[in-house]
Amino acid sequence: MGTRLYTAAQVRELDARAIATLGISAHVLMQRAAAAAWRCLRARWPQARRIVVLCGTGNNGGDGYLLAGIARDAGMQTSVIALGAPHGSDAERACAEWRGARGAILDVDETLPDADVYVDALLGTGLTRPVDGRARAVVAQLNARKEPVLALDLPSGISADTGEVLGVAVRATTTISFIAHKRGLFTGAAPDHCGELVLDTLGLPESVYEKSSFDARLLDMRRMTQWLPPRARAAHKGDFGHVLAIGGDAGMGGAIRLCGEAALRVGAGLVSVATRGENVVALNAARPELMAHGVKDALMLHPLLNRAQVIALGPGLGQGEWSHMLWQSAIAACRATVIDADGLNLLARNVVHLPPHTVLTPHPGEAARLLECDVAAIERERFAAAREIAQEYDSVTVLKGAGTLIAHPQGEIALCPWGNPGMATGGSGDVLTGIIAGLLAQGLNTWRAARLGVALHAQAGDAAAKDGEAGLIASDFFPHLRILRNAWGSAD
Repeated sequence: MGTRLYTAAQVRELDARAIATLGISAHVLMQRAAAAAWRCLRARWPQARRIVVLCGTGNNGGDGYLLAGIARDAGMQTSVIALGAPHGSDAERACAEWRGARGAILDVDETLPDADVYVDALLGTGLTRPVDGRARAVVAQLNARKEPVLALDLPSGISADTGEVLGVAVRATTTISFIAHKRGLFTGAAPDHCGELVLDTLGLPESVYEKSSFDARLLDMRRMTQWLPPRARAAHKGDFGHVLAIGGDAGMGGAIRLCGEAALRVGAGLVSVATRGENVVALNAARPELMAHGVKDALMLHPLLNRAQVIALGPGLGQGEWSHMLWQSAIAACRATVIDADGLNLLARNVVHLPPHTVLTPHPGEAARLLECDVAAIERERFAAAREIAQEYDSVTVLKGAGTLIAHPQGEIALCPWGNPGMATGGSGDVLTGIIAGLLAQGLNTWRAARLGVALHAQAGDAAAKDGEAGLIASDFFPHLRILRNAWGSAD
């Protein structure tokens, strides 16, 4: 269950199923949420003695009122600030219990009292419009504080479905999500606001989830390790495929070198590079294991295409006449293909039938060009954008960014929970292209190669960032990439 990602509506269906089939009341679920939040708060801030709970008018606020009661009963100095009167019987009951125990409620327009920890129970998963008015003012106050913030279910102002900031959003230190993972908390702007993300299922059994619909899955390391079996002792380089990396226009030879080396580092048996002639000497000097070929025209490219099983198309390719010629020839070769960078920009300008085993790896700008929209539209609806590209181009699609999405043409989506801001550096995408191509060469299908490739890339980036995110460069991934690939390939 822990890898499934749900929309807000799907989580509400889980709530309803638990109430209907298990006989658990909505108020009991609210009590369980408050107790889970209290355990989380005590585990992370055991020295805290003063808390301020900010309650909204819905069930999220109801969780807050009940948490405040638990904290006060435990001897903590507890203050409650409310946006307004609660709506709905469960939230009203929670507020009444707090008032019945002589709990005071401060007006939201007052300055926030000092606290060791603030609890955000303002706005829940039902939010669909920009935060405004009094709610916006209190979020701004909260974000101006230096003390830690625990968000209940999600940081107020974040869309549970898309990860978009709806006007303004709380920046939490820790977010405890209830019942199930909300898909939006893992992608877009949301990771910058969630802090540490914790899931508590509130004791619901697997039977509640078994027949429920969900929208996507987190990448699962345990499943993916089975896709790379140990190598036979009698293996030879021909057993692990031949990748042809095409790109490296004038001044961009480094991009195709990074791509080619990445394919080698994940285990491709052979990697050829088709590039500008002036890049060949530098490629041979820097990475002699790559078979570098200067290519002037389609006639020179065809023998290389005929020998390759997989094509990595686009890193440093450019968009000029030479670039377009190589691009057309590569598409026509009908090999398993990974298309990135200028390969995608050329695709956006040309109507072609892509090879049946193709992976597209756009960043949001390239995705916007493929869908003929703006980047803001992509970032507002990352799940929808990834699905639309995959379906329109009938290709597995990797929409890069925080919470990278991997979409299958039939609608399935996987989300990568790893990665860090240090990976936002030139050449990082070229490395990912080579990784996926190298996995395709070793016999993985496009859906598996894309998912495993994204995971290896992200985890190598995380390992490289242990010395600091700023200053990380794409070639820093390589030693970690080799270690991870071999660790996964030898897993039981």
